[in-house]
Amino acid sequence: MLLEVIATTVNDAVLAERHGADRIELISGILEGGLTPSLGLMEGVREAVGIPVRVMVRPHARSFRYDKADAQTMLRDIRHIAAIGGLSVVMGMLRHDRTVDEELLKQLLQAADGMEVTFHRAFDEAADQLEALEVLSRYPQVTDILTSGGQRTAPEGAERIAVLERLSSAKSVSILAGSGLTASGLREFLGETAVERVHFGSAVREDGDPLRPIDPGRLQEVRSILDLWGK
Repeated sequence: MLLEVIATTVNDAVLAERHGADRIELISGILEGGLTPSLGLMEGVREAVGIPVRVMVRPHARSFRYDKADAQTMLRDIRHIAAIGGLSVVMGMLRHDRTVDEELLKQLLQAADGMEVTFHRAFDEAADQLEALEVLSRYPQVTDILTSGGQRTAPEGAERIAVLERLSSAKSVSILAGSGLTASGLREFLGETAVERVHFGSAVREDGDPLRPIDPGRLQEVRSILDLWGK
């Protein structure tokens, strides 16, 4: 059972590693759904922790559609991430018809130069998630799809997530369920969906507040549930 935890500071990353996270999603702009963090933060986190770190590449929160200038920004950011070394990336892009923007995806994957990639919750705005899954599964670099099943929260999208998990089981891409997951509802959610990768943000922070630090006790509770479930 893989547990990915959002970090917005070096201290977040350290606490996440110390108290049970298997992987970090490093972002800024948590209230905007995650934006590209600073180079200094990327370097600091990479130096501070030993677990895998995936860095958000998202230049703005207006939409998941990007023009040529946005694409150039994303390409530059990915090249900087690659230069730091030891990092992976999180990204997602759609066309105006809400299909995966494969042209931009290919450009960014090439710039990522072998780094593993999570396709983020742009997936939840795709016109046809099953078609989007098929498209993304053509690219072995894309190892994870972060999704709430097209709903506001993952528990609300549990039925669709179960379908996606089943369809992805024979593919190179895995479903990473996230948004609105809590320790109290985690066992039921795992039973409904059979997912093996989960993504936590606010629920493992002090008072469940996205702008507060990671709460070791909350994170350890989630870790314990996953460990028991995995047995």
